Amino acid sequence: MGGFSNGTGRDQAAFMAARLPSFTHFLSSYDPGLLPARELGSLAGGSDTAADVIKSLPHATTIVAVACERGVVMAGDRRATAGNMISKRDVEKVFRADEYSAIAMAGVASVGLEYIRLFGVELEHYEKMEGRTLSLEGKANRLGKMIRDNLMLAMQGLAMVPLFVGYDEESGTGRIFSYDVAGGPYEEYRFHSIGSGSIFAKSALKKYYSEDMPVTDAILACVQSLYDAADDDSATGGPDLTRRIFPVIATITDDGFRRLSDAESADYAQQVIDERMRLPDGPNAPLRAAS
Repeated sequence: MGGFSNGTGRDQAAFMAARLPSFTHFLSSYDPGLLPARELGSLAGGSDTAADVIKSLPHATTIVAVACERGVVMAGDRRATAGNMISKRDVEKVFRADEYSAIAMAGVASVGLEYIRLFGVELEHYEKMEGRTLSLEGKANRLGKMIRDNLMLAMQGLAMVPLFVGYDEESGTGRIFSYDVAGGPYEEYRFHSIGSGSIFAKSALKKYYSEDMPVTDAILACVQSLYDAADDDSATGGPDLTRRIFPVIATITDDGFRRLSDAESADYAQQVIDERMRLPDGPNAPLRAAS
């Protein structure tokens, strides 16, 4: 029996015949043009005009993640930049991947957002096809393959890198995975940060982090580190009290993914701001002599 068409000229029977657990693999064979960043890729031809267009695209900046007592906390600032200009003040960079994982991105925002949406569909597609969810490591590896497929565009300036975190139901711990433009993944321990302000955020987290810290302490550590990043990196946005714009914060624990409300994020940010009025450089790390 022949296939049938929906008027686009494509054989719709392919949807019924395909049994691939990978949605991106199916899409690449069915219609590669539907994959992310294909239209943008046509601009990246190496000319000065193309380079100017790429530089003018909004870029997302700083993300932090901290492993804690019951899982992991992830937070991101809200600023997007285009060159030396602030292109957007309220970008969301932290998203739910599935019930027990979250993903965030730094780099070209439009490319990153497309891949984040596609990754969510990828996880749902796998679960429907296989009748079970991927392991946390499986999810991290699948995301790495998707990022690797974007390598050619990344080499032309359309680069983005994600940070992936989740609660591992097998080990009962929060885990953090970072990537480079060639894929990865690389497991990070305790805490990690990506984006233009990451060097300052990670340096701050060295002071604020402690093993098995409660979720509330991990949230404060994330907000403190983002504040430090914004203090030294112009591309990272700090809490904006006049516009009521605060970091996006998510917890991924044995209870699943939860994005803090704007009011909750504002409360944590206000705690940090009040403390900075007394100690502008942030809380001091206690120096303990080796026992």
